[in-house]
Amino acid sequence: MAILRAALLLVLCGVGGYIGWHTGNWYTQLDPIKKYIGDNGRLVTLSQFGFLAIGVLGGGLANTKVINYITHLAKNLREMPANDKIALCIGALIGLLATFLLHPIFNTMETSLRVILMIGVALVMVFLTTQASLSMRDELRRLLPGGTDEKLVMNQAKILDTNIIIDGRISDICRTRFIEGTLYVPGFVLDELQTIADSGDSLKRARGRRGLDILNAMQKEFSLVVRTHDHLLGRADGEPVDSKLVRLAKVLEGTIVTNDFNLNKVAELQGVPVMNVNELANSLKPVVLPGEELRVLVVKDGKEPRQGVAYLDDGTMVVIENAQDHVGDTVSVLVSSVLQTSNGKMIFGGMKDVVDQERDLMDRNLRQYVRDRERPRRDTRGPGGGPRQ
Repeated sequence: MAILRAALLLVLCGVGGYIGWHTGNWYTQLDPIKKYIGDNGRLVTLSQFGFLAIGVLGGGLANTKVINYITHLAKNLREMPANDKIALCIGALIGLLATFLLHPIFNTMETSLRVILMIGVALVMVFLTTQASLSMRDELRRLLPGGTDEKLVMNQAKILDTNIIIDGRISDICRTRFIEGTLYVPGFVLDELQTIADSGDSLKRARGRRGLDILNAMQKEFSLVVRTHDHLLGRADGEPVDSKLVRLAKVLEGTIVTNDFNLNKVAELQGVPVMNVNELANSLKPVVLPGEELRVLVVKDGKEPRQGVAYLDDGTMVVIENAQDHVGDTVSVLVSSVLQTSNGKMIFGGMKDVVDQERDLMDRNLRQYVRDRERPRRDTRGPGGGPRQ
């Protein structure tokens, strides 16, 4: 890049100096200037060199803007879809060929006028042919050897939304190979991530930067495509990101990967397949049945008196009776019931030692009750087994 900057600087300074020198010659030949300067060759030379210096300086100042424009153009070309690049090249070649075929028409004109007209015709023809070829990019791609339809290539794509990228679990899921196909990140999702990363709110800024870091890591490890097929969506200025995602998934016939409940419902209503990571996580939680024993760490008090609260490795809450005095301890819990809520499962149980003690006490009380019921029957019989008189 440094060599390009230096070469471009030399070229622009040279062009600016050339234009400045000839402008100086034209300036000194003007009648009012000629009358003022007269035959003073020194003033003529100084005027020419002054215009030369202005031209060189102007070329140097234009270098930065030209470099920025070239860099922006190169970035756009890198991000441009393959179909657009092919169509652009074909259109430009056809435009130049059409200009060459029209060249004999201008041979009868003066040289300067012919050059100007040829440049103008070339620009118009290249513009028209590239626009025409871009409008039929998919057809041109299929005409090439081994060409395939862009939509067909992305048929099994998994389209990531902003929330799932920030969440971070998608990287671990892809690493386990439970998700197949190409991962696609639309440009408007990337722009939203960038906006969040530049937010004035520290929490939002941290979440946005986390999402960008996750994308960078995933791009090195997985088949991740960014921005390439956004043109299929068309112009959608001001449209919400969720709406763009649903429309793009329809066009690409892909699947949206998200953890957003509302986006999930909207996509399902419009017939777009959705993979919800939260639903996947809930379905993978271990099944716990009443009567099973768990070893958990009591982390805090419960809402009710004498209750303690613990969590399983997957985040499932365990409410434990008589565990308030054991906060910070690892205890054995006997599950009494399992409650399924909209936020997941909740497990209720009691400490195994207390439950065993209560069970033993109940057994002893029951045996004592049975003995007390049987004793009066024995006392009502007389000697020899007959009834008392």
